[in-house]
Amino acid sequence: MKTTRSTLLLFLFLISAGCTALHKDTGSDITIMPLGEEARVTEGSIVYALPLTVFELDIAASKTIEVPGPYAKYAGEMLGLNNVITAEKETWALGGVTAKIVEELDPSQFYVIQGTTLMQTNLLALKKNGLVLDINPEVYSGTGFSNLQGSTENSALIFPDMGAAEYVSTMTDTAFRVVKADTAFIRVPYLIEMKKGMTLEQQAADAAQRLLELREGKHLILTGETNIFPQDGAALGEINRLDREYTALFAGKSMTETKHFRIWFTPVLSMVGEKRTIFKFSETGGVLPAAASSGAPVLIELTPSNKTRNLNLIVKPATSEREANTPDKLYYRVPDVVDFRISSGNETLYTGRTLIYQFGSIVTLPSNFIIGK
Repeated sequence: MKTTRSTLLLFLFLISAGCTALHKDTGSDITIMPLGEEARVTEGSIVYALPLTVFELDIAASKTIEVPGPYAKYAGEMLGLNNVITAEKETWALGGVTAKIVEELDPSQFYVIQGTTLMQTNLLALKKNGLVLDINPEVYSGTGFSNLQGSTENSALIFPDMGAAEYVSTMTDTAFRVVKADTAFIRVPYLIEMKKGMTLEQQAADAAQRLLELREGKHLILTGETNIFPQDGAALGEINRLDREYTALFAGKSMTETKHFRIWFTPVLSMVGEKRTIFKFSETGGVLPAAASSGAPVLIELTPSNKTRNLNLIVKPATSEREANTPDKLYYRVPDVVDFRISSGNETLYTGRTLIYQFGSIVTLPSNFIIGK
């Protein structure tokens, strides 16, 4: 009986030692290290990165171009127009700012999972919940943008019809040439025509006269004082178009178009508690870089909720030096909730509330701890 008990104890000891050795070997088969000078990617390794939150700002700005008419200096005396455009001018107005939140790979947070045996890891579960990212080019597939807004259609700002009935006046004069007839010389008259261009003032007077005639004719049609009535509104529409074109010869033309600009902005923790300039805006230059010497600054203010501030404090401390140095912890990032406000002066352009990963905490999880099934 004593021999049987000794044999049983020896058998249990061998099983226990074997399980301990197996656990030790299994634990050392998987290592997870930050990618850097010491870590090397070997065959069969998995590389992943932690997410980084980036603001994608879409800025709408309207550009107005003003062009003076060729007869601007005669607008007052010939048509009684005041406050007309007298010089070329380009002005900008800020329409609005919208923000889109995108996730990118944090270049400072790459990790390598290495293993010599079949690995079981919760990496896929963390990826599904957005806490880690694959090294995948699809992350950047929607971040392309061109600042080429297209050239302004200047055809609306030219003056193809100067409004005058004619631009060259013809003068007829009598000249003489001497012709020898028999023993005498006689002067024979002949007519010559000389063409002379009209001065700008003469063209303006002619255009003003035609404009007043158009307005008078439209008045007669609308009041029924004429014997000729248009069959539809096309005639009045053409009269109105000519009225606008001839008036623009004196008052000038303006055109407004809306342009969109896109800026990518990466928030950092040092911005908390202060306002940072993300770009500048000028009425003469439009959207300008944040470092520009001119323009009014457009600011962003970030207010984190600190929901994840104490996550690092509740991590269970290592019970031994061996446990502290075991490189089998899976790193992932928990974001924090942040309120943000974009403003210019006293005007609020955009407010929002979003998750910002780099404002949260980096925590670890045992690599062999499986989430879900």
